[in-house]
Amino acid sequence: MSSIVGAGAGTASSDDCTAERLLDLRPRPHLSHPAMQMQDPPPPGETQDHVCKQNGSLCQQDDGSEDGQVIPDLPEDIRRHIHALLPLRDAARAACASHSFLRSWRCHPNLILSHKALGLDGDLISKVDNILKNHSGIGMKKLRLELYGNKVDSFYVDRWIHIAVTARVEELAIIMPHIPGEEEYNFPCSLLFNGGENSIRYLYIAMCAFRPTAGLGCWKKLTRLLLSNVWIADDELEGLLSNCTAIQHLELKNCSEIVCLKIPLLECLTFLRVSLCINLQFIQSDAPNLSTFCLFGGLVSILFGSDVKNIEVSCLKFGPPNIVRFARTELLSGAPDVERLVITSPNEMESTPMLSSKFLHLKYLHISLIANEAISPAYDYLSLVSFIEASPCLETFIFEVQQPDMKHDSVIGDSSPLRRLPQYRHNNLKSVTIIGFCSAKSLVELACHIIEKATSLERLTLDTSHGCRSPGRRSVDKPDRWYYTVSGSLTAAPPDRCLPMWGRGIEESHRARFAIRKHIEWKVPFGVVFEIIEPCSRCLMPNF
Repeated sequence: MSSIVGAGAGTASSDDCTAERLLDLRPRPHLSHPAMQMQDPPPPGETQDHVCKQNGSLCQQDDGSEDGQVIPDLPEDIRRHIHALLPLRDAARAACASHSFLRSWRCHPNLILSHKALGLDGDLISKVDNILKNHSGIGMKKLRLELYGNKVDSFYVDRWIHIAVTARVEELAIIMPHIPGEEEYNFPCSLLFNGGENSIRYLYIAMCAFRPTAGLGCWKKLTRLLLSNVWIADDELEGLLSNCTAIQHLELKNCSEIVCLKIPLLECLTFLRVSLCINLQFIQSDAPNLSTFCLFGGLVSILFGSDVKNIEVSCLKFGPPNIVRFARTELLSGAPDVERLVITSPNEMESTPMLSSKFLHLKYLHISLIANEAISPAYDYLSLVSFIEASPCLETFIFEVQQPDMKHDSVIGDSSPLRRLPQYRHNNLKSVTIIGFCSAKSLVELACHIIEKATSLERLTLDTSHGCRSPGRRSVDKPDRWYYTVSGSLTAAPPDRCLPMWGRGIEESHRARFAIRKHIEWKVPFGVVFEIIEPCSRCLMPNF
């Protein structure tokens, strides 16, 4: 078995500092500190005390020293606090190197138990069981079990949950393994209401069945609930939520049994995220203070009984096209008071229609078209004026186009005049950014329309890359950025990396620069900050 313990203050012997000693913390005979036994002698001319002062407090006398004191200049509560701040593997190493830290290890508040956290290659289940059985139960605040790929008997998981609830843990995360052909773990809901309803504030459950029944009681402290790949029916979830009176944050991901999501009257709920629930058709919320709603996956009908201010709709994975059209035609009826709207669509086959309905409070609009193919040439970029016109308070507009090739009619070589929409004016629009700007004639027309009709425009940025991240050239900050690789797989991009361009995309960026010079640059009014961002060397590296 490989050791997970490195050198502490000095070098500990492999016989004494093994994974078994660390993870099976049974009482042992009192031994002098092995690190103190095996320290190198001091350099010529220096005393041991001088070396200890240079190396810090871990060189001071431990429990095995003559006076029996450990780091005498630090009180016990401070030493425990320092120990709790260490990553779990380092905390375990410290426990191996010091009897004092060994005592605080048995009261460690934050237990994140996984192969990675413990640095183990072998059996995780027995190590987790040893750690939790030997924990005193005092001071445990957080327990996170990541059991990916580890076949585990439900008896052990039930026991671990019981230990956590008895210790009055505040954060509990159980991530069960997915073993093909094996029956899913049935989460013991009744255990959580054996004292846990008065202590648990954060609950994350993944890869199991969760079947709460009526009469379990009220969850008095729970503020965050995350269910991922959990089998739970509509009525079970509604009944559970009705007893979570303090909940503020709710996330549901890959919960395939949910068809109709009904959020009861929850005064504290402010955030709702629903991701990839493939059978979901309808969301109804009576939470009066819900302010942020995020939907990822397929489109659903929504009805909110609150003034939702922030909405994000992303349908890149398993979602249909025409998300922009859906947002313009149907979203308003369910969320008329939205102030910040972020839309991500895999493609648009139909132009955005002109409608009389208004987003009277919308101030921030970010629309992204991220496709593995060219955006349909049937989509008229100029039709986005419908969104701008419907939002009289709009101040910031960001439009992002990411495509490997451009199939729209190009403005280059087209002698026909650009279309104009003289009847519209946008008096509050101050900042406009277009990422992935190309030579498509309708996109050039959109930029020219904004220049002519946005009377309060302060800044216009046209980025001909897919999102350059070079210092001083960043057009927009977005926490979640996705792109398609050359092989066609959808990949999340690191926040500090440029999105790659290749082939026709690089050629199109040159044509876009020519279109800007000919049709746009000279139209920008004096006083408007106008910025053109072109691909840097990092943007042209497809393999990263």
